Amino acid sequence: MSLFGSLTAAISGLTSQSRSLGNISDNIANSQTVGYKRVDTNFISYITSSSQTNNLPGATIAMPSYTNTVQGTIEQSENPLAMAIGGQGFFSVAQAKGTVNGQPVFDERQFFSRAGDFARDSDGYLTNGSGYYLKGWPVDAGGNPDRTTIEPIRVNQQVFNPIATKQIDLAANLPATMPTSAVTTQAQLYDTLGRLHTVNLMFSPGTSTNHWTLEVVVPDDTVPTTRTVELNFGAGASPAVADGTIGTFGAVSAMSVPPTNAVGDPAAVSFSVDFGQGPQEVSLSLGQFGKAVGLTQYAGSEFALRNLTQDGVPLGAFSSLSMRTNGDVAVNYDNGQSRVIARVPLVAFNDPDRLQRLDGQAFMRTPESGEARVTDAASNGVGKLVIGSIERSNVDIASEFSKLIVAQRAYTANTKVVSATDELLQDTINMRR
Repeated sequence: MSLFGSLTAAISGLTSQSRSLGNISDNIANSQTVGYKRVDTNFISYITSSSQTNNLPGATIAMPSYTNTVQGTIEQSENPLAMAIGGQGFFSVAQAKGTVNGQPVFDERQFFSRAGDFARDSDGYLTNGSGYYLKGWPVDAGGNPDRTTIEPIRVNQQVFNPIATKQIDLAANLPATMPTSAVTTQAQLYDTLGRLHTVNLMFSPGTSTNHWTLEVVVPDDTVPTTRTVELNFGAGASPAVADGTIGTFGAVSAMSVPPTNAVGDPAAVSFSVDFGQGPQEVSLSLGQFGKAVGLTQYAGSEFALRNLTQDGVPLGAFSSLSMRTNGDVAVNYDNGQSRVIARVPLVAFNDPDRLQRLDGQAFMRTPESGEARVTDAASNGVGKLVIGSIERSNVDIASEFSKLIVAQRAYTANTKVVSATDELLQDTINMRR
C-alpha cells in the first residue's frame, strides 16, 4: 500500500507542479499586458491517514492564488485619455455583443477592469486595448453627475453652440488731468449667430472737473442709436440722467458715494442692439459705487485700460478630449470652451481576489467577492485616478524566474520518486521468479 501511495503522491506532485508551471508561464507571457494581475500558486496537502505512530502518503493539489489587489507599476503614457488607478478599485466597463444599425449593442452583464489604456473609437466611445467600453455617470448641463445610472461614455457633442454677449466688463482709469479731446477704447461682443461685432466706447471730458460723457457706438447695429450717459466722479457727485436710451446711471466714484446709491452697488448701464436677429440686450458694467474697481478717475494725464472682457462665445468645433483627476470627461472646443459630458466612477469590492477572471484583463462579480460599490474616485476606500498613465502588469520577472527554477526542480524530483517507486514495484513483481 505504501508503494502505491508513494506513486500516487508523486503523481499528484507532478500534476501540481505542472499547474504551477502553467501559472508562471501565463505570468511571464503577460508581463507587459496592461492591467494584468499575476496568478501565484498555493500548494495544499491532503492526508490519507496520519497518527502518532503511522503516516500514509497522501497527495497535493495546486490552487491558484490571485493578486487582484496587488498594485502594478504606474507608468506615464503619451495617451492623454489613459488612466491608472492608484490604490483599490476597478473601472466599470461594458462588452459589445453585436451591432444594430452600425452601433454597438452591449451585454447586460457588468464587467470590471484595471486596464486603463482608453482611446476614442470610430463611433466616439472610449475603449481600452482589450475592446471593453468605459462606463460613466452622465452629467447635466451644470456638470453634476447622475449617480442613478451608469452607461458607456460616448463623445458625440462635436459643436459648441455660440452664446450671445450679455455683459461687458470695463476696468479703466480716466485721467484726473482733463484732456482736451475724447478718449476712445473698443469692446467686442458676439451676436446670437456667434459673429463678432465692435463696440466703440468714447469718453468725452465735460465742462467741469470729474465730469465725463460716455457715448456707446455700435457700427453694425441695424438701428443706429445715440447712447450717452453722464459720469461724475469725486465728492459731491450726484446721479445723472441720460437721454433716455440707456436709462439712468449714477456716478461712479472710488472716493465718495452718490446720495442715491449705497457703497458696493453695481454701476452698470444697459443698451440694446440689433444685428438682424432681433433685439439683443447688453449690460456694460463699470464696477461698483464707492469702490476702487471698474471705472475710476485718479491722477494722470493718460487713459489707462486695465481690463475689458465680455461673456459671449463664438461657434466652437471639437478640438480634443481630456480626462480630469476627479473622473470628469471633458470635450474641449477650438473656441476655448469645454464641456463635461460624463464622470468616471470607480468600483470597489469586499474581496477583489474572489472576482471571476475573464478574457482581456476583465472581471465579473461573484457571490464571494461581494457586491459592487460604485463611488467617486478617491473616496470611500477606492484609489485615485492618475491621468495620462497606465498600470502595468504586477508581474516581477525576476521573481517568476525564481519560481520557475523551483517548480522545475520539484517536478524533476517527483519524477525521480515515480522512477524509484516503479523500480521497487518491479522488484516486488520479480520476487516470484
